[in-house]
Amino acid sequence: MSIDKKDVEEILKAITTNGDGKSLYDGNLISNIMVFGDQVDIDVLMKNPTLQAKKQVQDSIVKLFNEKFNSKIKVKVNTKYDNNSITPDSVAKIKGIDSIVAISSGKGGVGKSTVTANLAVTLAEMGCKVGILDADIYGPSIPAMFDLEGERPLSVKYNGESKIKPVENYGVKVLSIGFFTKPDQAVIWRGPMASKALKQMIFDSAWGELDFLFVDLPPGTGDIHLSIVQSIPLNGAVVVSTPQNIALADARKGISMFRKENINVPLLGIIENMSFFTPEELPDNKYYIFGRQGAKNLSEDKNVPFLGELPLVQSIREASDIGRPAALQENTVVKDHLTKITQKLVEEIIKRNTNLPPTKIVEITNMVGCSAVK
Repeated sequence: MSIDKKDVEEILKAITTNGDGKSLYDGNLISNIMVFGDQVDIDVLMKNPTLQAKKQVQDSIVKLFNEKFNSKIKVKVNTKYDNNSITPDSVAKIKGIDSIVAISSGKGGVGKSTVTANLAVTLAEMGCKVGILDADIYGPSIPAMFDLEGERPLSVKYNGESKIKPVENYGVKVLSIGFFTKPDQAVIWRGPMASKALKQMIFDSAWGELDFLFVDLPPGTGDIHLSIVQSIPLNGAVVVSTPQNIALADARKGISMFRKENINVPLLGIIENMSFFTPEELPDNKYYIFGRQGAKNLSEDKNVPFLGELPLVQSIREASDIGRPAALQENTVVKDHLTKITQKLVEEIIKRNTNLPPTKIVEITNMVGCSAVK
């Protein structure tokens, strides 16, 4: 016997736990539902951390399933104490940040962190207040790209509380797990521990006033991604991919993740990195080493805005290696591409961010030089 997700949701709507009259489902306490034929896995976020409360919820769910399906359905209930979910108070702690954007990639090695660093620097050069949260726990590379290796964030008093002060370079505020580990130290953490560290870096940090905060996600789709997108008030997400089919296949999964019902983060666009190669001695030639317009075709197929393309250029790699992003180079083809991509990204952010006052929209639009205000 098999059931679908709607059957599960109907059962969960009949169970209350917090005394507020809201069901598990309507109270946003269900973080994940997975249905595999006659087996159902349910992740429940508990406001009450006691074992008695957890057992009561588990027993209630299993009992209702048994009553409806005559014990023909196997139910697995995973309960977790929710002490980091989004609440009005937690959002208020970062209300000085106008827009939070996740930068993701389905596959590693496509240049996601390089794109993140250059977008941030481009915005800072335009006059915006920008920050980066390096959420790539197992491979933090943002400190190296900003020439901040070996730096240690300070603890400061912010609004009467002890907070972590982000490290700043090139006009961009940066926080990364790389600041708290040794260069050769591997971060061997399970998902919950990694997620807790990331939440602490965003909610317990003195970011101050920011126009944009970029969250550089780990590659792929997994537990950390689920935790981040469900605990941080994201305004949207950007997917970075190369044109090759292998990378595009994983990019599709990333798009699908953001569109899941229990995630539902707006997709601001796709950026195609390493689109083509042009040798200095042959400036009119383009060589499509990894395929042609793969990410652009994917954007059309999935109805996601195409933000633009970045060429495969040696100077981008060299700039990242020495800790000075390529966006800082003047009068280059790379800078032109980055400017256009950044302008399109800001337009998409503003379209979807109705919380910004009109004066703020005009201010950011003028700084960036985009056409978001018609």
